This record gives sequence, C-alpha cells and structure tokens, in this order.
Amino acid sequence: IALSPDESVLYVANSDPEQAMWVAYDLSPEGTVSGKRVFADATASVGQENPGLPDGLKVDTEGRLFATGPGGVWVLDKSGAHLGTIRTDGATANVAFGEDGSTLFLTSNQYLARINTRTKGLGF
Repeated sequence: IALSPDESVLYVANSDPEQAMWVAYDLSPEGTVSGKRVFADATASVGQENPGLPDGLKVDTEGRLFATGPGGVWVLDKSGAHLGTIRTDGATANVAFGEDGSTLFLTSNQYLARINTRTKGLGF
C-alpha cells in the first residue's frame, strides 16, 4: 500500500492474476476510506512473457506510482495512466526509494538492483 503526496488517496496492489490491478481509495483526514476505484489494470499484460504481478509500490513527490507488476516496475501517473515499464528479467516483488531519494531499489528472489531516477521518493 502507499499514500499520495497529500495523503488523500490510498493505493493498494491486487496480486490476483485474474484481476492484476492497483485500486485507489479516497482517504479522509480522519483516516476513513471510501470511493474504491480501479486505478490501473494490468490484467491484460499478465503472462509468461511478462513475469510478475502487482505487489510492492512507492510514490514519488509528483504523485507518480512506481509499482511492481507484469514485466517489471510500472510507472503510473497520478491519474493512473501507464507511463512506461522498467523491464526486468523476472518477477519483481518490491521497490523502495533510498539513498538520497532519487535511487529506486528493486528486489526479487534473484536480485537486488538499483536505478538512479530524475525524481525523488516521498519522504526525502
């Protein structure tokens, strides 16, 4: 799960291959969730040529999601549009921004990788 920069949206990954998607909820200042909606749907991309399912996700300061999914790490804008995929050789389980906030770390059963980005993760 992750929060938008203004903490008004809660994002949740759904790892079901029949409904591989990220959903979003409106989040009140008191912490009440409402307004469940499909944020982005990756179900059509699931398959042997694109190993992996929605799992780990992080948000950058501009509200973009960096979310593990079929084929690697999906980059989604704050409206849920798929901007592109950081392709990996296998299923990627988790992502995290680290070091100075502009380094994206990727993990799976087989590797730990890092990629320098032009953005910063939240909290840096």
